[in-house]
Amino acid sequence: MRVGIISDGKYGERARERVSRKFEVEWILVDFPSSQVVDELELELPPCVLYLSYVRHPDVALEVAGKGVPTLLAVSFGEGFLRQARERNPHVLAPPTMCSLEGKTGVRAFDEFSRFFGRPKFGLEVRDGRIVKVELLRESPCGSTAEASRTLEGRPASPETVRYFGLRVGQNCRAPAFGRTCDRELARVVQARELAKALVETGAVGKEEFEALVREMEERYAQRERLFLGGYKCGER
Repeated sequence: MRVGIISDGKYGERARERVSRKFEVEWILVDFPSSQVVDELELELPPCVLYLSYVRHPDVALEVAGKGVPTLLAVSFGEGFLRQARERNPHVLAPPTMCSLEGKTGVRAFDEFSRFFGRPKFGLEVRDGRIVKVELLRESPCGSTAEASRTLEGRPASPETVRYFGLRVGQNCRAPAFGRTCDRELARVVQARELAKALVETGAVGKEEFEALVREMEERYAQRERLFLGGYKCGER
């Protein structure tokens, strides 16, 4: 599957490096308009099965969506913008963060991409109360999951390690600070929650030890999702 990663030069380089390990990637650089409103905009994009947009100007992002190709907005501009984009192209997703993307949308391009990228999925081995092996089955396209998980092996399988991992995610997260749907705090919550769930699923740690932590993270996630997406779920069309 060919994935077109569209950037105005500020964001997207790390996604280009990670995504190219699984898919054919077309790196597409576009201009960043100097004015806030662009009356006429002609955007020529190479044909791709999926567009991953990191552009920072709403008019450019809207033009990308208007091409009719399934489009993931790694930088979005709020609920009103998303509604407008979906009027042009119903196959537009703006997940709260790229690491919260889920599959099962019914759109092949989204579901194929989310086999490898989106909400993290871990294959863990725990022995004598410590994490001895970490396999990334699905990761954030920005590389924050990969970077944060490098220091997990050898650490205790504990809530403290989960919190440490979340902090590392935040340090490596590339979520732009200006977009309403891009939020580093949310990225930390999403990824740490999935690590906690994966530890419980190994059967090597007690579920009750992580219940309060997971519940706290799910509440924080729900709050941030409502704030940043106005009720949209990333799998809705």
